[in-house]
Amino acid sequence: MAGKYPHLDPRQLCVFITGATAGFGQATALRFLAGGARVVALGRRAERLEALARLHQEQEHGSGEGPRGESERLHTIQADVGDVEGMKAALGALPPAFRDVDVLVNNAGFAAGLGLAHESSLEDWHAMVETNIKGVLNTTHLLLPGMVARKRGHVVMMGSVASRYPYPGGNCYGGTKAFVHQFAMNLRADLAGTNVRVTNVLPGMCETEFSLVRFKGDEARAKKVYDGMTPLTAEDIAEVVYWTTTLPAHVNVNALEIMPVQQAFAPFAVSRRSPSPLSKGKADKEDS
Repeated sequence: MAGKYPHLDPRQLCVFITGATAGFGQATALRFLAGGARVVALGRRAERLEALARLHQEQEHGSGEGPRGESERLHTIQADVGDVEGMKAALGALPPAFRDVDVLVNNAGFAAGLGLAHESSLEDWHAMVETNIKGVLNTTHLLLPGMVARKRGHVVMMGSVASRYPYPGGNCYGGTKAFVHQFAMNLRADLAGTNVRVTNVLPGMCETEFSLVRFKGDEARAKKVYDGMTPLTAEDIAEVVYWTTTLPAHVNVNALEIMPVQQAFAPFAVSRRSPSPLSKGKADKEDS
């Protein structure tokens, strides 16, 4: 049964996706292309962008979606979201059909290492802040004014359940994603009355290159993360992004937390075998 208000037609949308060369980004790009949208796919690896273009050509050839080819609906940009000047240059060179961005998917991000805070690499922390926070700020700041001027648009953040549920080793990564969540909610407050929507998508365990990157290429360790359970897939998250952005224009999904059914909440940690912080004081008192 059709609702009172129509869903947005993806064929009328221009979607800008960062980190589009793998995982959530690649799957989201392919999902929107399958729906008929125009997609700007941004990533750092040229060979992965070429692979995305080939996948789109194969998808288009077999799907019967329409006569428009790769050059008309997919534009790729090799750039780093942390390089604001490079981003400005890339956006300034967009072909006319891709200049008015309707949907921004701030997907670029990663985790580096799983060490405890006092054992972690400061270089890894800085790298995560550069991409996970500064990259989001750069892209949003560059594209948001156009959405506000056109009185339409949608900013989607790729957050994480790590922003809400702390775990040992999640320190800086969880902190960057907590920033993303709070930034998204504050954008909602700022954009009230502009018709620009904001959504933060918070995935749980998902089998992409995420763990492989986190463990710096250690395939065995990355694979072990998902032993004995069925994690989410990149396509699951892409479908969620597609759904939220094509809902009727008066609907805003503020935040959406998604976990595989086999993932739930851990109990609080209690260090029963560690020395009590009061033990020294007690001993001193007894000796006096």
